[in-house]
Amino acid sequence: MYESTTSTRRRFLAAAGGTAAVGLAGCLGGSGGDLDELTVAHMPIYPDLQWYVMEGEGYLADVDAEIVGQEFTDGPAIIQALGGGDIDVAMFGIVPSIIAIDRGLPVKVTAANIQEMLGIMADEEFQSLWEEHGADAFAVWEERTGSPFEFGTFPQGSTPDVFLRYWLSDGLGLDPESDVTITEINGANAVWQAIANGEVDGTSIMEPVPTIASEEGSSVSLFKTAAEIMPGQPGAVVTMSDTVRESDLAGQFLSAHVRATEFIQENPDETAVHVEEGIGMPEERARTALESPLSNFITDPREIESGTEVFARFAEANDQTDERRTIDEIFDYNIYEAL
Repeated sequence: MYESTTSTRRRFLAAAGGTAAVGLAGCLGGSGGDLDELTVAHMPIYPDLQWYVMEGEGYLADVDAEIVGQEFTDGPAIIQALGGGDIDVAMFGIVPSIIAIDRGLPVKVTAANIQEMLGIMADEEFQSLWEEHGADAFAVWEERTGSPFEFGTFPQGSTPDVFLRYWLSDGLGLDPESDVTITEINGANAVWQAIANGEVDGTSIMEPVPTIASEEGSSVSLFKTAAEIMPGQPGAVVTMSDTVRESDLAGQFLSAHVRATEFIQENPDETAVHVEEGIGMPEERARTALESPLSNFITDPREIESGTEVFARFAEANDQTDERRTIDEIFDYNIYEAL
């Protein structure tokens, strides 16, 4: 049984305007234990595309509970809702999932949505400097412009933020705190607005922002893909409360997720319609974004295991978690493998 309480579709980036709302409902651990309702947190972004396909194709009707969709702008906000007992299932980044587990919340990752979803976007002038100077281009940029290169991306603790810091520190040997400026921005729509208004020089971001920037003729364009920086980079995942994982609803939800992933892979034209209806991106542009090197939709959680180990190590080294969380602590493979 499925009924979404989201009253209006967010016209995300349709006209480069609008803001995703944050709603809280439900109860972590199965809505008081009766499991007649599941509250699912998601964001209006490509890495959560399975949600919009499940919703649009009616796959959630096969779940024996009322499904209540709640939309958020970023992963840290979902962690807060999880901590408050407002969410049963969260479709959000792997890094916030690890942080939630480190905080002792009774949740585990049961599926992946996508891998290698992130890209580094940078001003074309910087990209020219990179061709000559490599990582020293950041210092040259600051010398020429009088200001450090400024990235604008999701808040600290989000997957785009951690990916950016990983690339700068582990990949380039730079200090993210002194060699560049990293500005926190809530939501992909706001990131695009910052790019369009010339407020930032680059970003770490997922689709559809790179496609929009390209079609709008922005001077900030896709520079590096996750496949180049971290092959197998984990992106958005499905994280479930322990109570949901121990119920039949977990397998029913993941069955719908698998169907959605297959639909995305096999029906890109129809998928673009769901993007327009759910996220608000015009259908033709949405179809283009599905061909992006950042659009790699999956369900099998084992496909992101190695990348998750890297992020878990990085999160612990940078004090985002108290301990380095292990694969066994993060994942529950049993539900997917039982399908």
